[in-house]
Amino acid sequence: MDRLTAMETFVHVIETGSFSAAAKRLGIGQPAVSKSIAQLETRLAVRLVLRSTRGLTPTEAGLAFFEKAKRAIDEANAADDAARGAGAGLSGTLRISAPVTFARMHIIPHLGPFLTQFPELNVDVVLDDRSLNLIEEGIDVALRMGNLNDSSLTARKIGESPCVILGTPAYFERFGEPATPADVLQHQAIIYTRGEGSHWRFTQGDQEYPIVAHGRVRVTAAEGVRAAVLSHLGLTLSSTWMFAPELASGEVKTVLADWKLPARDLWAVYATGRMASAKARAFVEYVEQLLAETPSP
Repeated sequence: MDRLTAMETFVHVIETGSFSAAAKRLGIGQPAVSKSIAQLETRLAVRLVLRSTRGLTPTEAGLAFFEKAKRAIDEANAADDAARGAGAGLSGTLRISAPVTFARMHIIPHLGPFLTQFPELNVDVVLDDRSLNLIEEGIDVALRMGNLNDSSLTARKIGESPCVILGTPAYFERFGEPATPADVLQHQAIIYTRGEGSHWRFTQGDQEYPIVAHGRVRVTAAEGVRAAVLSHLGLTLSSTWMFAPELASGEVKTVLADWKLPARDLWAVYATGRMASAKARAFVEYVEQLLAETPSP
């Protein structure tokens, strides 16, 4: 195993916290990882990790080596990208994560032109409404919506969508349309627990009207919110991205149009300390342009 590969293996071990997790990320057997670290410690003549029943702990020498090794790997990757140049195209695998519904509706159907532009590039798409650990999952770039609470991440806003109150015409025909934010309290709200939850904040000019919506259905995934609304179970607060086809067709309609709700931001997120690869940058630029060209429903 060459020196750079051994360094990369060690970095994965420290980032994931175990030989088995590093092996899973690298796609190799755990014995190969253990052997690589042992050989690295022998070559350096210093103990890099302490092994115990509770897991692995880097030594002081191991922490110092980790920081320098990670920096060297990032610089080597950046040098590779620069040497290839934009005209040479991109290759390898790009691993991204994105919310399930947003990716299903707005990313995956439009991957064709991106893959055509880079025929040597493969894309792994990890669909999850949760905020995954980018380092543990080996994610190059994540698309995330809403507020970012993790200060250890590097993020860039690449788009935003208006948020609205919506439901099906059949639901409103049966229960009536709310005329004010207070009227929403008389309706069944479909609560998306990974979004704003039940705290909905309306504004109109200088006036602000926050409410705590309530309903019998609470859902942890946007796909479930869509299914509940389209089954006429209630109204919901949603970005227009989530119901774009139905808003265009009239299958759902918005209410309280004279009140505003905070927009839903879309962020491209990278793990701090990692240089964004050329592959990740190209993908983010593609998505940003794609959203800019997509008309609002």
